[in-house]
Amino acid sequence: MSEWTWQWSGYDPAAERLREALCTLGNGYFATRGAVPECRAGLVHYPGTYAAGCYDRLESVVAGRRVVNEDMVNLPNWLLLRFRTRRTNGEWGPWFSPDTHTLLDHRHTLDLRRATLARAFRHPLPPGVLGVEQTRLVHMGDPHLAALRTVFTAEGWSGEIEIESCLDGEVTNAGVHRYRALNRHHVTQVRTGVREPHTVWLSCRTSTSDVTVALAARTTVSAGAPPAVSAPRPGRHRAVHRLVVPVAPGRPVTVDKTVALHTSRDTAISDPLAEAVDRVTAAPDFPALLDAHAAAWELLWRRADLRVPGEAGRILRFHLFHVLQTLSPHTADLDVGVPARGLHGEAYRGHVFWDELFVVPYLNLHFPEVSRALLNYRHRRLRRACRSAAEVGRAGAMYPWQSGSDGREETQELHLNPRSGSWLPDHSRLQHHVGSAIAYNVWQYCEATGDTEYLHTRGAEMLVQIARFWADLAVFDPGTDRYRILGVVGPDEYHDGYPGATRPGLDDNAYTNVMASWVLTRTLELLRRLPVWRREELFQRVRLDAGELPRWEQVSRRLRVPFHEGVVSQFEGYEDLAELDWERYRARYDSIRRLDRILEAEGDSVNRYKASKQADVLMLGYLLSPAELRDLFRRLGYHLDDEVWRRTVDYYLGRTSHGSTLSGLVHGLVLARARRAEAWSYVHEALEADIADIQGGTTGEGIHLGAMAGTLDLIQRGLTGLEPREDALWLDPVPLPALSEYGFSLRYRGHWGVGVRRRSGQLEIGVPDSEETPIRIMLADRAVTIAPGETCTLVLPDA
Repeated sequence: MSEWTWQWSGYDPAAERLREALCTLGNGYFATRGAVPECRAGLVHYPGTYAAGCYDRLESVVAGRRVVNEDMVNLPNWLLLRFRTRRTNGEWGPWFSPDTHTLLDHRHTLDLRRATLARAFRHPLPPGVLGVEQTRLVHMGDPHLAALRTVFTAEGWSGEIEIESCLDGEVTNAGVHRYRALNRHHVTQVRTGVREPHTVWLSCRTSTSDVTVALAARTTVSAGAPPAVSAPRPGRHRAVHRLVVPVAPGRPVTVDKTVALHTSRDTAISDPLAEAVDRVTAAPDFPALLDAHAAAWELLWRRADLRVPGEAGRILRFHLFHVLQTLSPHTADLDVGVPARGLHGEAYRGHVFWDELFVVPYLNLHFPEVSRALLNYRHRRLRRACRSAAEVGRAGAMYPWQSGSDGREETQELHLNPRSGSWLPDHSRLQHHVGSAIAYNVWQYCEATGDTEYLHTRGAEMLVQIARFWADLAVFDPGTDRYRILGVVGPDEYHDGYPGATRPGLDDNAYTNVMASWVLTRTLELLRRLPVWRREELFQRVRLDAGELPRWEQVSRRLRVPFHEGVVSQFEGYEDLAELDWERYRARYDSIRRLDRILEAEGDSVNRYKASKQADVLMLGYLLSPAELRDLFRRLGYHLDDEVWRRTVDYYLGRTSHGSTLSGLVHGLVLARARRAEAWSYVHEALEADIADIQGGTTGEGIHLGAMAGTLDLIQRGLTGLEPREDALWLDPVPLPALSEYGFSLRYRGHWGVGVRRRSGQLEIGVPDSEETPIRIMLADRAVTIAPGETCTLVLPDA
């Protein structure tokens, strides 16, 4: 199989949801799952379409309580195209469905280079066969267009084919089974109509957010003989174009369906419906659309060049494909964040968590305009984050753990354990470390791009307000002469309180405290570097009193980090928890990744045990270089040498269930930096997390975007140790024998297409010819300067 194509053969209803998610096509503005066109949503198929940032809020009654949830809306289905045949006896057969009809040679082929999904099969029709070939695209050049081409070929028979090309407004958010108790009817006020001779349209609104959504579909036929019937007609919830076309051997029938999608969130339009009808009317034919679409993708692949041999490289390209479908250059014009499950499904309700922490560092060096847009999403919600902090009596900005349309906290108050059927309190909103993730991304973006204007304005505002929150949240403990942060939840997520405690949250989570110190330190550094007039403007904008800064300095140096048994403690009191009988649980259950659900169903609680869902303390080794981590601990008054860190890695490695797709990714990089042979097994797991659906059914609800982007960044920054800082590229390559050869290009400051290649113990860096200044490369033992048009080869120490 080609390194650019993925193929699924046969038809397995049980695997359709997974294949549909993996075959999603999108362009950053909207995306459509890879469902078969002839089937509506049901237990097997789910043809979801999602526009980035299109949310709606509904009230539901759950476990006797009224709850409000905001969801990314499943929009009307543009894909629907069904058919049936009438042979010489004059009777119409049933509408075709893969669930009720025989399929021969059925296959789906996802072409990453051209971003198309092709499908082919043959359907026996005694005395002959009907061949069907389909190709679809969601246009990367024009983000409002999509198209589906279907070619019917009769083998050994003659007759007619009836085709219904439909826009279906009878849709709900039903893509996640465990949300079935929630109100799912987000689409309302459906209207349909016709624009002769080939176009139908559908308009609707979201229930609460009142976003207008409009689609128009143009369906045309190319055949040996003209259609016997071509009748577009409106319906109550569907607009249908019915066609009857003669078919015979040697006379294939080609049906092209071209669709335009607009919403009232779009810019530079006055009426979404009029715009959709006009756009689809003016759209070129399918071959021209395909050519322009492929050309747009060629430019993307050039900017995101990635060369890794073997199966790992093939999977990495697949991950890159899905990242670019969710966050393309079109995203730069939108007010959207990073949906944790992409635009591929409804898990997590399309919310924005901290996954941008794993996405933005990769984008910074390829599509910095997209990174900036994602940071702007957070800046636009800064005022709301400050309001949320004030509501709980805190200064600064308290960003929500789950964000959606307007920046309020979208984390549910109850969550369902599907293993026990119980609705349980959800305290994950206490993951205030999301603010540190935002600050980290601001800093990384500005270091990679040199965008000092952003750093000195919007970036500085976010950093200051996040730092202000941490400084205010920290409380001084005279007994330890330390500042403490109490009542939070760390990245682990399993532990949301102490055993038997009535108060949720944990004290002195090491990751939270260390990253809070990092934010305070970086913000103070920025304030010292700002020109006087910039600093005065900033202080005035955010109403910052210079008298606050001494406390920030003190907190940044005196935050408590707990230790036990010579390792960094995940949180205060961690050493008092019970050890879990890991072997017993592995023997009893096929998978213990979601150990929290298993224990709750047994009447127990994971809060009682030294067991983590995913990396927590070890996240520090993922985000910060060994040198920076040592310096940060030294600033806090603690000693963290390589031996302490190795013991810490070993300690948590044996106490983690890897219930998140991010876990293998983080552990893989941390182990690679620790020069450990086990690293590859975790990297391999991260690579296969979605394609193998290692979480047991979750990928069908939407891919894990952070994990996919994180594998790309593992190559780009993890294995090279690449770190843009101090107007230079710092490198500290780590050996990973299974990935000892790789190459990629990146965009650094004004340089486009800087080439990085590792092979045969050497690291080669080439700077394309330009008028830009040379690039400084810093290694542990030397510094080199590479001028435009030059290539430098660095001999690496033996692994």
